[in-house]
Amino acid sequence: MKKLSIGSWAYLFNQDQPTNDFHTLVHKLMHLGYQGIELGGFAPHPNPESHDTKEKRQKLRKMVVDHRLDFSALAADLWSQKLWSVDDASPFLAAFEKNVIFAEDLGIKTIRVDTVEPITRVKEIGIEPRLLFDRCVAGFDRCAKIAANHGVTICWEFEPGFPINKPSEIIALIDAVRGLGNPNFGALYDTCHAHMCAAVGANQIGEKETLPGGALELLQKLNGKITHLHFIDSDGTLNNHNTSTHAPFGQGVLNFDQLMPELLACGVPNDWWCVDLCFWPDAWAVTADSKRFLDKLRHKYAV
Repeated sequence: MKKLSIGSWAYLFNQDQPTNDFHTLVHKLMHLGYQGIELGGFAPHPNPESHDTKEKRQKLRKMVVDHRLDFSALAADLWSQKLWSVDDASPFLAAFEKNVIFAEDLGIKTIRVDTVEPITRVKEIGIEPRLLFDRCVAGFDRCAKIAANHGVTICWEFEPGFPINKPSEIIALIDAVRGLGNPNFGALYDTCHAHMCAAVGANQIGEKETLPGGALELLQKLNGKITHLHFIDSDGTLNNHNTSTHAPFGQGVLNFDQLMPELLACGVPNDWWCVDLCFWPDAWAVTADSKRFLDKLRHKYAV
């Protein structure tokens, strides 16, 4: 049976009253019947600095397990780093390794990354697309090897707000990194970002590239290359943060009945379905509905 989790960041970003206390968050999710929580590893929620000893990390894990939950993945806080605008990505790699050790200590098997610097920076600094791509491949190659040493899988989340967001680029990057001997590296397939990248072509640099079959076709092309899944709807727009609007289920255009057979056959190496309500105002108002929506899909397709 597939297990349902939800990203903790939804209750911090763009909320009138953020849920800063992680124990409160875990307690409420337990009562709503979720099986997991996806940890946004940044303050005020638990992160490598706030939980800087194995003892603190073991205590955190016990608190989560005692609430009948588990961690589905870690979204590492790397956004203060630079991956492709610099010759030397050592600070990025050091920060990544710190987060991998944090994940390992918490029993987390999957870590999320992205290309960290906003897509607007590409034009600002005038970097050549090939150099940007090659630097990302080199950086993610190093990340994958670091993660493999700790038994951790990497999921790279492509999205309109960051570079390498055209369908052909997404596939090429994953193929390039995996081709360097990194089977633990793959895509985080977020249903909303997939629609915005493959059907809308949002925020793409140069000639727009879309796929006739949109998110479904991209999913098919990524079969066997996906290491984690995020579920949420899309209304076809970008939000104020220049990335995909993560609209609650039923408030967008995605056909989940069409996507589900391929999502079940895509080869993702875990059983987690993670709800991503990033930047949605008043996330608590739709948290229970999100679980009910996925429960219906779970019973229809995944029993």
